[in-house]
Amino acid sequence: MDVPYFIEVGEARRIAAEVLEGLPSPGTVTVPLSEAHGRVLAEPLQSRVDDPPFDNSAMDGFAMREADVPTVPTTLPVQSTVAAAAHDDLPPLQPGHAVRIMTGAPMPPGADAILPIERCEVGDGDVTLTAAARTGFVRKQGENLRKGAVGLVAGSHLTPARVGLCATMGHPEVPVVQRLNVAIIPTGDELKPAGEPLRHGEVYESNSHGLVGLVRGMGHKAHHHPAVEDTLDGLRQALDDAAKSSDMIVTSGGVSMGEWDLVRRLMEEEGDLRYWRVKIRPGSPPLFGLWKGTPLFGLPGNPVSSHVVFRLLVADAIRAWTGAQGPRETTVRARLLDPVKSTKDCLTLRRVTVSLEDGEMVARQPRHQGSGNLESLASADALTLLPPGASGEVGEIVNVLLL
Repeated sequence: MDVPYFIEVGEARRIAAEVLEGLPSPGTVTVPLSEAHGRVLAEPLQSRVDDPPFDNSAMDGFAMREADVPTVPTTLPVQSTVAAAAHDDLPPLQPGHAVRIMTGAPMPPGADAILPIERCEVGDGDVTLTAAARTGFVRKQGENLRKGAVGLVAGSHLTPARVGLCATMGHPEVPVVQRLNVAIIPTGDELKPAGEPLRHGEVYESNSHGLVGLVRGMGHKAHHHPAVEDTLDGLRQALDDAAKSSDMIVTSGGVSMGEWDLVRRLMEEEGDLRYWRVKIRPGSPPLFGLWKGTPLFGLPGNPVSSHVVFRLLVADAIRAWTGAQGPRETTVRARLLDPVKSTKDCLTLRRVTVSLEDGEMVARQPRHQGSGNLESLASADALTLLPPGASGEVGEIVNVLLL
């Protein structure tokens, strides 16, 4: 064939990244923090304030000068109480006195140490300190971030913690990468919507629902198209419509070597095919190319295969195109407690459950591994990453990709 055929995962990723690099990059839009969750930060974000913006207490307790408590127990008169609120003119701490203070409240001028309330005996107008006061309980101005420092780099995936950091840095809105519009198109005469009566030979279409969730989990828009029947004209029209309205097309089914694998046939005859088949199992038939200038990933029709290919290839391409640093796939090492069959020339991704036992991560394979067995994926915690020819024997420590 003229296009790369049956290639390594790394080569497939490289080809897709090069193609996408030649296309217009997604734009930038500014959104309020309430709409920023799951998005990709488009520019570095600098803090507009010191964090914290002033010296403050990390504990409920009493503030004092460390030098005023040379020994314990020591009793000091209580000068005042400072709450966590705005203070325009906080009076200085008088020598030999203590101030009752709340968590997050600003330190009175002159105070440099805190003793938690649990170590204090509060009297009538005084407090007895039963332990040494600690300067470590004072949060110093700017100890987390200084004004002008970059708190988040471009490409950051805006998790809940990172959205909170945006607010901490004083940003009510942030620049994010424009969401991709991804068309999800299942194919096959045998596919019916869930809940409809099935005739012999028909199955419920499930792949698109999982693929929609995977796209949205990356912070992008997924458009769920109805299943396309196995006709060249119908498929061509569906791809043409998707190319006009979407940034990327993801099909499922029709990419293998059969007579009715029409996605492959159309891409070979009328599209711009860049590769076909990748050395992964399950999921070896995928293809990638351009349809009318729009990037298209053709995924296998088996449910497990479509999910695996998305995780390994499509998600990587979306991150590359949008400059996203996440969400990233997480890989850990686990000891096999069941034998796992590998393949001679493919990266093998078997569904396993993982757990921590006696301080060690272990993996079991409790379900049969047919690529049409979606329940085996739904009940799994991870996928093995067995290199070609690996033994997969009990006791072997292998890489697993967490689901």
